[in-house]
Amino acid sequence: MYSNYHIKQLNKDRLKDLAILHLAVYQREVPADFFEKKYATAYTGREYIGYIAYADDDIPVGYYGVIPCFLNYGGEKLLSAQSADTMTHPGYRFKGLFVELASLCYALCREQGIQLIFGFPNQNSYHGAVNKLGWQIAGQMDCFTVRVKAISFGTTVQRVGFLRSLYGNYVNWIVKRYTTTDYPDSLVEQGYDGVHRDEDYQHYKTYYHHHLLKLDNVVYWVKLQQGLVIGDIALRDEKDFDNAINGIRRIAATLGLQKIQFHISQGTVVHRLFAERFKPVPTFPVLFRDLGFGKTLERFRFSFGDIDIF
Repeated sequence: MYSNYHIKQLNKDRLKDLAILHLAVYQREVPADFFEKKYATAYTGREYIGYIAYADDDIPVGYYGVIPCFLNYGGEKLLSAQSADTMTHPGYRFKGLFVELASLCYALCREQGIQLIFGFPNQNSYHGAVNKLGWQIAGQMDCFTVRVKAISFGTTVQRVGFLRSLYGNYVNWIVKRYTTTDYPDSLVEQGYDGVHRDEDYQHYKTYYHHHLLKLDNVVYWVKLQQGLVIGDIALRDEKDFDNAINGIRRIAATLGLQKIQFHISQGTVVHRLFAERFKPVPTFPVLFRDLGFGKTLERFRFSFGDIDIF
């Protein structure tokens, strides 16, 4: 361990330090209760699985943690976790802090009975995860962009303080006629293994604001972020797909949004349907860290709604 930092396990009182580190790393603030909600995983029986490194002046300079959740595996619930919010202060990079914090976190996971960690690393952490931490590449997600003919105003007004609130009211007025309590899960319905999206998980995922919409026989899980982003989409029949795209296009146009994006694992029915109509662009690699699971990973699939940034 380097003498100019010390390490402590994450707990509720230290969540505020994640916000401080996030600001230092990404130069943007998060809502005051964001990390409190994001790490509220008591429904799994596990909480605060991570470690923070502090400089000698108690300024947070590094973090590695995971978010406990359940995966479906062959019809059974498997206690697992998603790697999330890996951060290193610019002044403390390339000192081995990433690997040290990760190793501590994996040991804690084993103590807590977490057998499998999954993640979708960006280009900054991919190399370290695969070459230094023993992660396995188990798949690839593609992004599809659907263009929308619309007068662009939705993204612009969300950047202006007093207009943001008015636009939020407008969004709620538009989508309320389509709002549903149904929750799409295209992957498990297709027979794949994936995130277990029960009621507890659905409640947990509210740390970001989403909309559940139903048009005819299609259910969408969406949020507004530089356009309309789909977390998942559930079709009763493949024949409904073109109507599904046209329907969500109409909603996006009404909201003044000129693009729709959706990320989905390769090799799924929904991926095939999108790929037949839109160009796939590789985005997130799907990685796993086996902590004693020891079984095949080939049946796991994910959609954008499963990633911690949705």
